[in-house]
Amino acid sequence: MRNSKAVILVVEDSTIIRMGAVDLVLSAGYEALEARDAHEAIRILESRDDIDLVFTDVQMSGAMNGIKLSHYIRDRWPPVKLIVASGKAILEESSLPEGSHFFSKPYSDHAIADAMARMLSSDRCLPPA
Repeated sequence: MRNSKAVILVVEDSTIIRMGAVDLVLSAGYEALEARDAHEAIRILESRDDIDLVFTDVQMSGAMNGIKLSHYIRDRWPPVKLIVASGKAILEESSLPEGSHFFSKPYSDHAIADAMARMLSSDRCLPPA
């Protein structure tokens, strides 16, 4: 039986920022997984079938940035929801896969948590009351 908590994968190459994002996810009542780059994120997605949302940075080390990763995820795992954040790039949501949300850094933790809750609200994996 599947865990009742939503599972959110945080993809961020900066350890400090990734730790903060994981804390945000946990504080919002979700289960958090973490990856330091797109390659590691894909390995995690391939090994698990319970990831509900990916929260990724745009600029990351490696061959694939967060925009390419989000398109790859949408093509391979269409039900996975996507939040993309960047401190350097300002993106139009139209450059992201349909249904994705973009946030500029520094972002409000409350705004991210609200977006996660809205995006996951149609699923059965809401945080505990």
